[in-house]
Parts: sequence; C-alpha cells; structure tokens
Amino acid sequence: MRYVKWTFLTLIALIVIGFLHYTLPQHDIVRVVNTYQERQDLGDWTRIFWSTPDDQSGTLTNRDVQFISAFKTNGKAIVYRNEDTGWNWPPYFKFDTASLQAEADDLKSTADAPKWAVVTHYGWRNPYISAFPNAVTIKPVAGPDVTIIPWFNIFFLGFLLIAGLMIRRMWLQFRERSIDPVIEDMGEAWDGVEAHADAAGQQARGVWGRFTAWLDTFKGKPRV
Repeated sequence: MRYVKWTFLTLIALIVIGFLHYTLPQHDIVRVVNTYQERQDLGDWTRIFWSTPDDQSGTLTNRDVQFISAFKTNGKAIVYRNEDTGWNWPPYFKFDTASLQAEADDLKSTADAPKWAVVTHYGWRNPYISAFPNAVTIKPVAGPDVTIIPWFNIFFLGFLLIAGLMIRRMWLQFRERSIDPVIEDMGEAWDGVEAHADAAGQQARGVWGRFTAWLDTFKGKPRV
C-alpha cells in the first residue's frame, strides 16, 4: 500500500506542476522576424490548447489565428499564437490581440540589426500536436542579456506554499481534535468486544471442559 500511496501522490504532484507550468506566465527574450495570420482547424482534442474568446463560439471548428515568429537568444526558433483570452481561463484578461500584433510588427528585425524584446506568454510549444504558447505582452529590451525576474510567479508560488502549509496545519489540528479521538474510541470499543469474546470463549471452554469431565466419570464404572 505504501507504493500505491506514493505513486498516487507523485501523479497528483506531476499534474499540479504541469498545470502551473502551462498556466503561469513565462518570459522569453527574442528577436521578432515575422507576423502572419493562418487558418487553424479546431475540431479535435487539441482544441484545449487554443483560446476560446468571448466573442467566438466554443463550437467553431476553425478560425483565423495570428502568429508571431521569433528567434531566442540561443538561436532557436519559436512561434507564438496571438489570441485574446477574454474572461475565460487562464485569467489573463487579454483583449488587445490587434495591438499586440502591431507592436510585434514594429519590433521585427534582422540578424544584422537585431531588436530584442521580451515576450510574456503562457502555454507550451509542441509541433507534433500544433500547440503554440499564447503571447500576452511584448516589450522592447536593451539587449539579449537582460535579466527578467518573474515576480508574479515568485509571489504566487510563495502564496501557494504558505496556503498549503496553513491547510496542512488546520487538517492536523482537525484530525487531532475530531478524528483521532473517534478512532481511539473505536479502538477501545473493539478491544472491549475482543475482551468479551475472549471471556465468552474461555467460559464456553470451561463449560465444555466440565461437561467432558462429567462424561469421563462414566467411563471406568462397571456395568450392572
């Protein structure tokens, strides 16, 4: 059972970590090289990796999506989608897709004369299932060596840690005050039942012993 318990807890932890990694904002320093619009089919399960803006039906099977192509400081290509999140999940409340596309257009540059920008996004890039991170903001920076401190993630994860410790403490106190006494009483009651059962068994064995002893008194007597 111990292995089952730890396997279950590990699975839950991986799900939570994956959810937070997908949802929390990430920051990339990039050089924008292109912006374009492309029609995407959204009829299969990969729809979960696309936004559902408030002004579009959740039943749409395809729509035009804007993209931003860029290169990271390590030379790797990255493509972002540029979609409104509206009032839906995750709660970025993004309504300025057109403005963001214009800002990205203004930051386009070449390798010979690079313009560097920091793209704040959420989500994952997976070419096998056509999943793209969604760009939330794009801002110019002085160069590729700028350090971006993820303050929101630090405070949010710190809050989750404190909240988790408080919930754990409350649970331990609740268990100590409410559950453990009940379990202890049940254990004492079960011990009492076992004691009564043992006493009844001993009594039954005593009665049976006296009965067999009484029968033994007839074995050696001569017949008349």
